[in-house]
Amino acid sequence: MLHRTEPQTLLCPACVRPTVQRFLYRKNGCDILQCQECGIGRAETSGFDPASYYTDGYFSGAHADGYADYRGAEPVLRREFVRAVDFLRRYRDGGKLLELGCAYGFFLLEAQRHFDVAGIELSEDAVAHARGAGLNVLHGVAEQRLLDQLGRLDAIVLLDVIEHLPDPHGTLALCARQLNPGGVIMLTTGDFGSGVARLTGERWRLMTPPQHLWFFTQKSIRRLAASLGLEVAACDHPWKVVPLSLIVFQCQRILGLSPAREPKGSSIGIPVNLFDAMRVVLRKPTNE
Repeated sequence: MLHRTEPQTLLCPACVRPTVQRFLYRKNGCDILQCQECGIGRAETSGFDPASYYTDGYFSGAHADGYADYRGAEPVLRREFVRAVDFLRRYRDGGKLLELGCAYGFFLLEAQRHFDVAGIELSEDAVAHARGAGLNVLHGVAEQRLLDQLGRLDAIVLLDVIEHLPDPHGTLALCARQLNPGGVIMLTTGDFGSGVARLTGERWRLMTPPQHLWFFTQKSIRRLAASLGLEVAACDHPWKVVPLSLIVFQCQRILGLSPAREPKGSSIGIPVNLFDAMRVVLRKPTNE
């Protein structure tokens, strides 16, 4: 891939038109650019194959920018997901819910207490695990043929997923069309405009291309929502209970240290908030 440091004019998925993109730095062989109008960051990648990357190894420490021990941290993750479901219910309580990138189904197991749930997941290992738990999880990515199998929806959830998507605008457009009037999309993602992201720059904990392709700001989320006819019902920076093993794993990556072969602390949850990750609820108007 040609390495260019001068500004480029590229299609911005949030502004939904060509805008000037400023070169920031190079990370993991990828140029990181930033839209000069909405602030969204993008990773210029080549040859990245999501299907071969998001395997069981991504969830079990095989990739430095993945998870240390996702399945081992199930109790901690599900405790956090209970809180996420409670938050979602403030904006839509009940109905049909779809989670995109549902991994092993831990969020769905908590959400099914209040919703009719389904998931879509790219990792075959994770799909098999979720199905073994009795969940309706489809293998693949968000596309119309899979959404057609599920019908109209009342809530769609993307937890730390939108930054991985090759076409975030296209995926959210599909989601918006699938929603019933008054339905909501809840997503979490990093906040590229946060103080921590600006201060740490290329060493920001969420600056992990090529698996992270997009780095959203609050302004870019609002522009993206407006382009799809969605209302921003909520946007905040919540505290999260995070497995200790993941905290250690990320710190080791940032410091350039080799991760431990057997992660410790997966069953221990630590409350964390660096105010560099946002939670957003988008609502489809009821007059459609």
